[in-house]
Amino acid sequence: MKPFQALSAVEQLAGHLREEIQRGALGGEMPGVNQLAASLGCSARTVHAAVKQLEAEGFLQGQGTGRRSRITLPESFAPPALRVKILLYEKIDMRLDYIVDLGHRLQEAGHSAGFAPKTLCELGMDAKRVEGFATNTAADAWVVVAGSREVLEWFAAQVVPAFALFGRQSSVSMAGTGTRKSSAVAAVVRRLAGLGHRRIVCMVHEERRKPGPGLFERVFLEELEKQGIPIGPYNLPDWEDTPAGFQRCLSSLFKTSPPTALIISTMELFTATQQFLVRHGIRVPQDVSLVCTDPHPAFSWCEPTISHIEYESGTWARNIVRWVNGVAHGKNERRKIFNEARFVEGGTIGSVPR
Repeated sequence: MKPFQALSAVEQLAGHLREEIQRGALGGEMPGVNQLAASLGCSARTVHAAVKQLEAEGFLQGQGTGRRSRITLPESFAPPALRVKILLYEKIDMRLDYIVDLGHRLQEAGHSAGFAPKTLCELGMDAKRVEGFATNTAADAWVVVAGSREVLEWFAAQVVPAFALFGRQSSVSMAGTGTRKSSAVAAVVRRLAGLGHRRIVCMVHEERRKPGPGLFERVFLEELEKQGIPIGPYNLPDWEDTPAGFQRCLSSLFKTSPPTALIISTMELFTATQQFLVRHGIRVPQDVSLVCTDPHPAFSWCEPTISHIEYESGTWARNIVRWVNGVAHGKNERRKIFNEARFVEGGTIGSVPR
C-alpha cells in the first residue's frame, strides 16, 4: 500500500494552481495574490507561499515586488494533448478546405480535434443556447467559426480558452484570425459607381447586421456615401435568416426597386441568388451586376468569370494551431492576425442597365 502523505494547505494550493497552469486554464500572468485569495477562499499568506513554491519549480517567474508572476513552464514539461472543439457556423463548413486542413494540422500537432455536435446556426446564434451547449461539452479549447459578437463575448469570458475564426471579433478580447475585406469592398463600390450604378444592395447574414453593421458593412455604406449615393435600409436589407426568408427578400427587392448591383456574402447565398435570377429571367450582367465577397475554386470554371473578393486562406489553420500549442504550454494569447483581401473583377459586372 502506498504510504499516506498529508499535504499542507500551501502544498494543496500549489498543486491546484499547477494543474490549472498545465491544462491551460491559467496563462500569461498569474492573478494577483489578493485576487487569488478571494476567489479560492484562502489567506493571502497561503497564496503567497504557494506562488513561491511554483516559482521554485519553474512554473512561475517573479517580476519584482508588487508585480504579478509570469507563467513560464519548465523546459522538461511535456504539453498535454488538448481536446479542441470546432464550433462551426453550419454543417456544410466541415467540408471547406481550410477547415479540413485545420483538423489535419491539429492532429499532426498531437491534439484531439473534433467538431462540436451542434452548429451556431442550429443553436440560432443565441448566446444563451450556446452557453448551455458549450458548458456541457468537454473541451480544453474552442475554435468558433463566424460567431456573432454576443457569442464571442461569452466565449472570451470563460476559463476554457477560445479562438475566433472570422465573426464579429474586432471588439472582443480574444485571439482570432481572418481577412480584412474593407479596402476590397470599397474598391467594389467605387467600380460599380464608376459604371453608373446607384441601386447597390449588399446581402449578408443576420449576425453581420445586428446589433449593428459590422466593419465590412459599415465600410460598404460609408463608400456609398462617398460616391454620392444616399444610403438606407434598402442598401443593407433586413431579412429572416432562413432560405425562405432570403428568397422573400430578393423577391421584394426586384418587385419594387430592382437593384442594378448585388454584393453577396458567402457562397451559399451567392448560389441561391444565381438560382433566383435564372428562375426570374434576370440576366447577369445585362440586368444586374453580381459580386461575391468570398472566393471559390468553381469560379475558375464559370463563363462569364465571377467578380469576387479574393484572399489567402492557408495562414488561418497555421495561426490556430500555433495558438493551440501556446494554450498547451500555459499561454492564452489574445492577439488577432488578419490578412488583406483584394477585389478581382470578372464578367459578372457591367455598366448600369438602361
